[in-house]
Amino acid sequence: MTRATLLENGLVIDGTGAAGWIGDVLLVGERIAAVGQQVRQRLPEGLALQDVNCVDCSGLAIVPGFIDVHTHDDAIVLKTPDMLPKISQGITTVVSGNCGISLAPFVVAKPLPPLNLLGADSFRFDSVAGYERAVSAAQPAVNVAVLIGHTTLRFACVADLSQPASASELDAMCALLTRCMEEGATGLSSGLFYEEAFAAPAEEVVRLAQVVARFGGVYATHLRSEMQTIIEALHEAGDTAFRAGVPLVISHHKCAGPDNWGRTRETLPVIEALAARQQVAMDVYPYVAGSTVLREDLVDGVIDILVNWSTPHPEMTGRTLASVAAEWGVDQKAACRRLQPGGACYFQMQEDDVKRVIAHPLSMIGSDGLPHDQHPHPRLWGAFPRVLARYWRDEKLFSLETAIYKMTGLSARNFRLHERGQLQPGWHADVVVLDPARVRDVATYENPIALSEGIEKVFVNGELAYAAQGTAAQASQARVQARAGRLLRRHAPPV
Repeated sequence: MTRATLLENGLVIDGTGAAGWIGDVLLVGERIAAVGQQVRQRLPEGLALQDVNCVDCSGLAIVPGFIDVHTHDDAIVLKTPDMLPKISQGITTVVSGNCGISLAPFVVAKPLPPLNLLGADSFRFDSVAGYERAVSAAQPAVNVAVLIGHTTLRFACVADLSQPASASELDAMCALLTRCMEEGATGLSSGLFYEEAFAAPAEEVVRLAQVVARFGGVYATHLRSEMQTIIEALHEAGDTAFRAGVPLVISHHKCAGPDNWGRTRETLPVIEALAARQQVAMDVYPYVAGSTVLREDLVDGVIDILVNWSTPHPEMTGRTLASVAAEWGVDQKAACRRLQPGGACYFQMQEDDVKRVIAHPLSMIGSDGLPHDQHPHPRLWGAFPRVLARYWRDEKLFSLETAIYKMTGLSARNFRLHERGQLQPGWHADVVVLDPARVRDVATYENPIALSEGIEKVFVNGELAYAAQGTAAQASQARVQARAGRLLRRHAPPV
């Protein structure tokens, strides 16, 4: 018998940005069958009320499943398919392969930085098709959309990463990307900020983005600079996407470093000007600290730096770089070198800048969590509830409907995720039931692994994937109940 669930009497927020209203949402099989009022009185033909699991959602909100547009979940969906950090936030779809770093298409036994952000033993897929088979076998709790990383393509095809790709190497990258797009990849990502991609000129990325354009894909970029030369980097990204004819997504937009605090007053008008001539969006995470590999050039002696992991000195995990340096009797740059390879949180943003970006109409929410870190940034477990608790409920930067739109409908539209991101009859049944009064993040920098509160039920493709236990004291008992995720193939037809 086809499973059916009727969510009744909740505040229905459909993911379009429109005002919410009290009503019902009926899930039948993998799809949303009806959205309206008094749905139990007009069930679809062949469906009897006794065959429906009715859930009273009075006092709760019924919203589309959240879409995490910026993740590095390529490998973790295979290794830990329960995906509790994400599903417990209400996330039903993750977009992987960001910042130029994707698991496919590259095979290597021991990945070098920054590829090791995805884990040390995961690079065994030479195609998206092979990765899709692995996702299908793992059956993760969330859906997965795949970006192909420019840096990964460089590792696969370029002999000297300190140089631009040669003509033949660029041809090889384009051929590899073409196959990935044919196999359903969503688009291309770049991480020109990282040393392994920094040597690539704009023309190299334009060529690859033109491949993506032929398949109706998107281009997401970690800018070449988020510091002093951020304006130039924004223009480079805009021109690259414009020349290639692809939609642009600016990854985790920020103005990093104390010398750049406040410069979102400059960058946001630039992004708006770009959006006047081409399709542009950006993602943002709701914290003042970023997180990446330990890099000496990011150590300025001013900002706080928290060590997330260190291969040679795992005992320093969770310590500040300053305290490690003091204990060793060296400066912070020397301590950074001694801890490498490793990862860290960098407290490099200003809260006012974060608020301006989050409130901007073009911004979507992405966690940018690093699931393989021993002591992860709290965004891995709390980014989406934090937006609701801090920036909607406390700061009142926007309406609840706008907050949900930034996590659902806007994200699905920008990444071309077919029939997801909205509560619409006939669309995929990715649905979250949450308590607007209680929803909040619990993860902190000191204790980053903690379930959020107020996310009551999460459905993925119509199956109940996660259910909280009701009270904060019982929240730790919550577990993934079903794993119904799948790889989402690009829907946009070739152009």
